[in-house]
Amino acid sequence: MSKTESRWQVPLADVVLGSEEIEAVAQVLKSGWLSMGPKTEEFEQRFAQFFGSKHAVAVANGTAALHLACEASGLKEGDEVLCPALSFVATANAILYTGARPVFIDITGPQNLNLSVADAAAKVTDSTRAIMVVHYGGYPCDMDGVRALAAKYGLKIIEDCAHAPGAVFHSPTGPRMVGTMGDVGCFSFFANKNLTTGEGGMVITDNDQLAESMRILRSHGMTTLTWDRHRGHSFSYDVVSRGYNYRLDEMRAALGMVQLRKVEAGNTKRREIILTYREKLKNLQFIEIPFLAAPEGSAHHLFPVLLQDGVRRADFMATLAGQGIQTSIHYPPIHRFSSYLSLLPLDHRLPVTEDVCSREVTLPLFPHMSEDQLWRVVQAVKNFS
Repeated sequence: MSKTESRWQVPLADVVLGSEEIEAVAQVLKSGWLSMGPKTEEFEQRFAQFFGSKHAVAVANGTAALHLACEASGLKEGDEVLCPALSFVATANAILYTGARPVFIDITGPQNLNLSVADAAAKVTDSTRAIMVVHYGGYPCDMDGVRALAAKYGLKIIEDCAHAPGAVFHSPTGPRMVGTMGDVGCFSFFANKNLTTGEGGMVITDNDQLAESMRILRSHGMTTLTWDRHRGHSFSYDVVSRGYNYRLDEMRAALGMVQLRKVEAGNTKRREIILTYREKLKNLQFIEIPFLAAPEGSAHHLFPVLLQDGVRRADFMATLAGQGIQTSIHYPPIHRFSSYLSLLPLDHRLPVTEDVCSREVTLPLFPHMSEDQLWRVVQAVKNFS
């Protein structure tokens, strides 16, 4: 098996690719067809089947997935989209690409880092057209509340599922997989994700019109693809809309199919590690552990902790780094980035988000994390003073 090289004794995230992944990619290289083709089609079919979704559209990355979802949903200049500021910047950037404006929503609280449905409801205006939810760390948002809000105001729901492949939301009406409860679900296959192809992404939907629009938009607005013409299904094409080069290649599709078979087992291992973390760190007075009361069903992409007042985050992270343990921050709040300040009122505040973002540290988490690595992190945290 190949293992990611790292100077860290315990990296923040790590990927181990086995013989199945290597052979799958090797077969594509031997085939001589590298751009989007039969493997991508097969990956889309298997992904849709896994989620119980009617359509899956493979794309170049998670940001492309979000952008296509926004554009196919008809977002345009003058529209507003509700979204959290506690996310990677791609969430909001994808909205800006269409000319629409992100309206940032506060999170629920230190124990639930997902967006507050109550704050979202308070910020709906006549210009609001959609709500983009982020299932932070793999923990599902309150999708019952989101769906009720969307139904009340006629809003599109775009799910940013970059952290949450395989996560399940438990509703009184029954369990539903994350990504299938809105109009569109968007996934990232970046190198640190639960399902990785290095780069890559996927969009799922049950809406035939949205799916067709995204398929055309991902490849320059063309009505047929190179693979179609190679098979003799067409000899020319039309360009029916402004499109993009957001295609996924065959190597990543082949890799993704192998990774898809492993995602549930990987999520289970992540859960086991998080349960150990929680048990070993529960009595420490200087940290708070979010999502302790969250229902089952998380994909457990991240393990965030919140430092209590008086604990310097830089000192905490430096102490762990000195012991070979990598940590990170998820995330600096989007609404405080320089490029976003000019888009917002000077007094724009998200008090809960800002408090949490100032105290959050992400500890290492990956499925093949060894007992020794987990013990090293636990002891380093316990010994911090």
